[in-house]
Amino acid sequence: MANKAVIGLGFGDEGKGLFTDYLCSQSINPLVIRFSGGQQAGHTVVSNGIRHVFSNFGAGTLRGAPSYFSKCCTINPVGIVNELSILLDKGINPLLFIDADCAVTTPYDIGYNQANNKHGSCGVGVGATINREEHYYSLTFGDLFYPWVLENKLKLIKDFYTDYAELDISNFLECCNIITHSVHIEKTHGIPKNNYNHIFEGSQGLLLDKNIGFFPHVTRANTGTHNILPLLGHDALSVYLITRAYQTRHGAGPLSNETIPHNISKNPHETNIANPYQGELRTALLDVSLLEYAINKDDYIRTATNKYLVITCLDHIQNEYRFTYQNAIVYSKNQAEFISKIASILNIHNIYISASDDSNNIHSFSG
Repeated sequence: MANKAVIGLGFGDEGKGLFTDYLCSQSINPLVIRFSGGQQAGHTVVSNGIRHVFSNFGAGTLRGAPSYFSKCCTINPVGIVNELSILLDKGINPLLFIDADCAVTTPYDIGYNQANNKHGSCGVGVGATINREEHYYSLTFGDLFYPWVLENKLKLIKDFYTDYAELDISNFLECCNIITHSVHIEKTHGIPKNNYNHIFEGSQGLLLDKNIGFFPHVTRANTGTHNILPLLGHDALSVYLITRAYQTRHGAGPLSNETIPHNISKNPHETNIANPYQGELRTALLDVSLLEYAINKDDYIRTATNKYLVITCLDHIQNEYRFTYQNAIVYSKNQAEFISKIASILNIHNIYISASDDSNNIHSFSG
């Protein structure tokens, strides 16, 4: 059994979905495991002429890989039903395993989140759901299969959110009923067993990890290996660390190098730029010191011998082969030198590169 983890090194939007799709294309019997975050992920995949942004299903779905949301994730029944309908319309028949202990996002969580967004949240209720769970007002996926339990827990959650008590939850209840009867969705207790090769798909980047990033501009999740390691037992893990060839950040929060002029081109197909709650997409030269910082903050990644560097969006920085390290600009004469210098600083010599939204164009790099 192989275990591979796709982890973003930045503030998100690194290309985790792209590379998850690639790993699925190279694997036998893959299972994509979401181990952090929830429905706020927006992972774009282009495969065989189909383009899809995954939030509620794993990014290997277009390759026929089933998905598993572990108990460390949140789920949104409305989002699942909507995305399932879109996938079916595209001719995709997905299979989604959901752990019975996954926290369920309600309309009350979303209403509160959107009315109290101060730090660049996506506005889909993930942080509010986790906060509510920590206050013991719990609703999990397994509860949806017991109507009386669901009804009464929703009443208590409604009381928890007194200012949002008048929200209409009829569509939410209908979606709960749909997913508990859907042939495309199965309840599990732990990782499903079928000799799967596991591909762990990260949600947000390490610089948004609640213990690594810059509070309060973080996600309420562990985005590194913290949630993966308990699921492995004694099995080995290969780690694929993803970064764009430049920095991005949505909305509020620190972003280094933002005052340095650049001519990084905009992606006309950029995902996650229309969310009114998250804020605008900001770009800057790559800061390799921050990549190094993120790696060193995760003990497993820092000491791992079986790790890979993946650099995406190289097509956006033509004639812009610069990055910073320790507050100094490092210049490169071409793309190969740019990649080699980054890999040398990070001391990672197994490298993949991408200059396309299509994972079929990913290839290994040898400088």
